[in-house]
Amino acid sequence: MPNHLQDTVTLNNGVEMPWFGLGVWQVKDGDEVLSSVKTAIRHGYRSIDTAAAYKNEEGVGQAIREALQENGLKRDELFITTKVWNADQGYESTLAAIDDSLNKLGLDYVDLYLIHWPVKGKYKETWKALEKIYQDGKARAIGVCNFQVHHLEDLMEDAKIIPALNQIELHPYLSQKEIRDFCAKKGIAVEAWSPLAQGKVVKDETIKAIGDKYGKTAAQVVLRWDLQNSIITIPKSVHEDRITGNADVFNFELSPEDMAAIDSLNLNERTGPDPDNFNF
Repeated sequence: MPNHLQDTVTLNNGVEMPWFGLGVWQVKDGDEVLSSVKTAIRHGYRSIDTAAAYKNEEGVGQAIREALQENGLKRDELFITTKVWNADQGYESTLAAIDDSLNKLGLDYVDLYLIHWPVKGKYKETWKALEKIYQDGKARAIGVCNFQVHHLEDLMEDAKIIPALNQIELHPYLSQKEIRDFCAKKGIAVEAWSPLAQGKVVKDETIKAIGDKYGKTAAQVVLRWDLQNSIITIPKSVHEDRITGNADVFNFELSPEDMAAIDSLNLNERTGPDPDNFNF
């Protein structure tokens, strides 16, 4: 059970990754992402999640450089994730994509490199490229995003390396129990994107009532639910009060009854695309 913002989970290759991080999806490149990332690092965050498709890798890279200097940190104290976009999938194009991302980020390596979506007919070749990227030291760990159980089973038929992590849309209205159970059996960590369902779940009366019991916001309750379910979580915000508030989840513990009450809210309801019915 993580008890601190910088507590880590050990991935299946021995690399340690913070349980809690900052997501920068829909954060504009330039001043907005610069401010968001630097604020998070200043307040103790050590994990930043970006992607080629977010079009803000350059801003994230600048923020990292400035934050390291301003906070007296070393590169290896941060955990940086990025992802190969669908249009770049395939073996050679993925090898070019990581170099492009590293160049924009201004880094020699990322800590985690992910396949962004399971593009049919391409993700196996893409995975072979990720295995080479890992062997070449350009990523300390490799994994996938938005893979259903059948995608993972298909991938692992030929894979030399089992994915370290599967990042999926996951929140109380989409609890993804089947995928979580499968990943647990295979030693694949699970990470939640859109953990607050783009704000939908913070309006839920059950969650708000649980928050009142603990003197916590609905968002803090949901993020604590993630951690108690052994789910890595990366809420996004550009506001300092929310960045700090989101991370204020290590000084309370939800009871088994409250965990069960949140579990019961599942509707299999997505805010983002369905990986099986996505126009890649």
